[in-house]
Amino acid sequence: MTSTQAEIDRSQLGTLSVLAWIGDPSDGHDIPYLLAYTLGDGPQGKEAGEAAARGLLEEIGLPIGDVVMDGTRSPRTFAVQILLSGNQIALTMPGLNAACTAPDEWVAAANESGQAYFLFATRAWPEAVPGRPVTAEVLQAFAGDEQVLTSSAHCVIQVQRLSR
Repeated sequence: MTSTQAEIDRSQLGTLSVLAWIGDPSDGHDIPYLLAYTLGDGPQGKEAGEAAARGLLEEIGLPIGDVVMDGTRSPRTFAVQILLSGNQIALTMPGLNAACTAPDEWVAAANESGQAYFLFATRAWPEAVPGRPVTAEVLQAFAGDEQVLTSSAHCVIQVQRLSR
């Protein structure tokens, strides 16, 4: 793939969104999760956006499927960075940035563990428009879907903080 093709593919992503949540602490699942996904609103539609997402992940070396990359070993050079300032999360990847507001429980879990479980879904999620609440049931239906999970990149990333 040439760099020109990569730029064209990236333009097909459309809106990149991120969503933060934690598992159920009563079940011992207080892991902070961060999900990146596209809305499927790129110029050539949902399928082109999904292909662009797969191409981006391949380009930056994140495998799709059941392999979980460990980004905590070399956090400063890993392709994906999470920066937390207060309740604001900034996600940075080569050529892409996205941000969201984390719930207090996410911040507490990230502060305790120092890391987050990151998923980049290649499947578009047009229902999860930024600024509109996502119910636990809707989140579970998407993020817990086997096809979504097997077509996503998975990694554990150190949560970096701004110095105070």
